[in-house]
Amino acid sequence: MHTKDEVIEIVRLLEEAYPQAVCSLDYLKDYELLFSARLAAQCTDARVNTVTPVLFERYPTLAAFAGADAGELEDIIYPCGFFRSKARDIIAAAAMLLSEFDGNVPDTMEELLRLPGVGRKTANLLLGDIHGKPAVGVDTHCIMLSNRIGLVDTQNPVKIETALRNILPPELSSDFCHRLVLPGRAGFSAKKTRSKNFCIAAPCRVAVQ
Repeated sequence: MHTKDEVIEIVRLLEEAYPQAVCSLDYLKDYELLFSARLAAQCTDARVNTVTPVLFERYPTLAAFAGADAGELEDIIYPCGFFRSKARDIIAAAAMLLSEFDGNVPDTMEELLRLPGVGRKTANLLLGDIHGKPAVGVDTHCIMLSNRIGLVDTQNPVKIETALRNILPPELSSDFCHRLVLPGRAGFSAKKTRSKNFCIAAPCRVAVQ
């Protein structure tokens, strides 16, 4: 594991290498990120971004989503996989947002987890990107890289979230998790470093191949 100074240096190097810590899902409204994140489960963000322009044009409001015909919605989101359960969750979440939250995505973990189809990863994404709150979204890249660079020693997402909350500066935690996606996609594997230029190899004492 790393000292506090080493963790700060890792955060700094990632920020230097990947200054734009942004969500790769396209959205304009808070609930659009919620629905896009649901579609992204076991699907790539890139594919979701090809589906959502049609989806958000067909259903331009929460009320439209809440009143959507499930079959029609399923046809639109079919390329994202698991389209029946995702359509069901989106329609139900839209109805709940309207009936219980005045049409707004809530800003607490407890309330977000009540929404159909929302787990801790999505809830953290919404807390960080919509509400600007400290958040640790643990996806596959975060699991792989946080272990590989020695920040954690577990594959359990909840334990990783807790561990990272304890060592990361709270105001930087959401951006840190976004930044881990980029080297993960670039091929920094769980078993070896594939890039000689991987920005945090030195402070993490990772052997560069």
